[in-house]
Amino acid sequence: MKILVTYMSQTGNTKKVAEAIYQEIKGKKEIKPMSEVSSLAGYDLAFVGLPIQAYGPGAEGKSFLEQHSKGRNIALFITHASPEEQPELKEWLGKCKAAAVGANIVGIFNCRGELSQAIADFMSNSGDPALAAWAKERPDTLGQPDAARLKKARTFAREIMKKHSRG
Repeated sequence: MKILVTYMSQTGNTKKVAEAIYQEIKGKKEIKPMSEVSSLAGYDLAFVGLPIQAYGPGAEGKSFLEQHSKGRNIALFITHASPEEQPELKEWLGKCKAAAVGANIVGIFNCRGELSQAIADFMSNSGDPALAAWAKERPDTLGQPDAARLKKARTFAREIMKKHSRG
């Protein structure tokens, strides 16, 4: 079985999760930024990571999923600056899943990441009251994803690999 871990990471959060997932995979594996992947052909399973941007998948991640997911086994991992219990998060994750048109989604993992100062500043000046309010929560995101969240990402990878090797 050949496994790919690919990711789009604007601030480093998704890359940290990708590396944690990659560490848990045994056997033939590769890790690459999404920008270096032209096809998922030849991989039995792809862990695809992206951040939430503007209430859904960012343009690069969405485009990648739309172009490469059909007929593929995909495990999504998604980072965001929101608390995991944020009510709107379910909708945003659903948009990420929907972008993987025709894929066999074998699992979805999400976790909080650190909101960069530059993005917080953009959100504060966006004119969107909800974004401005979330930007004020930046201090709560500092240091994320933390060791506990990365441990959950590694557990997710082990569970997906276990499930996929049986199926």
